[in-house]
Amino acid sequence: MIVLGWPWALLLLPLPLLAWRLLPPHRERVPALRFPFFRQIVATAGSDPRPGAVILSRSRWQMLAATLVWALVVLALARPERVGEPVEITKAARDVVLAIDISGSMDTRDFAGPDGQPQQRLAAVKDVVRTFVAGREGDRMALIVFGSKAYVQAPLTEDLSTVLDLLDRTEVGMAGPHTALGDAIGLAIRTFEASDIEQRLLILLSDGSDTASRMSPVNAAEIARGKDVAIFTIGVGDPNATGEDRVDIATLQEIAGRTDGSYDFAADEDALSAVYERIDAAAPREVETLSYRPRQSLAFVPMLLAALIGIAAVAGLQLTARRRVAA
Repeated sequence: MIVLGWPWALLLLPLPLLAWRLLPPHRERVPALRFPFFRQIVATAGSDPRPGAVILSRSRWQMLAATLVWALVVLALARPERVGEPVEITKAARDVVLAIDISGSMDTRDFAGPDGQPQQRLAAVKDVVRTFVAGREGDRMALIVFGSKAYVQAPLTEDLSTVLDLLDRTEVGMAGPHTALGDAIGLAIRTFEASDIEQRLLILLSDGSDTASRMSPVNAAEIARGKDVAIFTIGVGDPNATGEDRVDIATLQEIAGRTDGSYDFAADEDALSAVYERIDAAAPREVETLSYRPRQSLAFVPMLLAALIGIAAVAGLQLTARRRVAA
């Protein structure tokens, strides 16, 4: 479809006609021969003398060429454009950060798989998270892993396949043997600072208690609440264990409660899958769809035609003048 960007420019079309009607004609002085008995000759010829100037006349072809050139120039000023089919762009309306505990205790093989066989905790988590991430197309996601320290494995991105690839490469103990819950929340907050999207979701999974953070997890949760970050916490592992290997359910619950999130405990892979399904239902995927029509300017077409007609008209005048001189 072709449309005009500035259709009001077509109002300029009658401008030459108005100028021809309302303005005085252009006059040009030409050389003349002066002699004393001019009046007698005029009287003898029965003519009426006129002022010493002539009004230039134009041929029919000149007028046609000038009219076409002006019409094409005005058409170019009106900005003809070819409008393409609508193009839709899907933009993430929410950012999600996954913070996964990879401390030494995640190597424990006490997580029951679908076949009932015990699995490594991190391996079971990877299987469930992979399905969850694959269903979040349209969201931007980041991956944080933490042990003694917290690290950004993948920044916020819509390339979810890269997030999954980096998750697959993650191994137990890569970030140290201890658990730094508070540092993981703080790093997630800094990750969200690079985003201008208001809806922010942090999913925090841990199987231990905080022993290595520089900031307590509860204080970090308070800061997250001030940044409008909702935290969904997931506890895995053994709540009856001792020391650092005991999952700190009370802290995970308080973190979620302070940020309007939720807490869940998963004892096996099926329960963990159900937890992620509940998170997906509580925070469904949200996208913002933008639509636009590509536009291609066609103003060069009438300008090119006007130039060709003008060149042809000038060339025709030159050829006609040479023929008259030769004759």
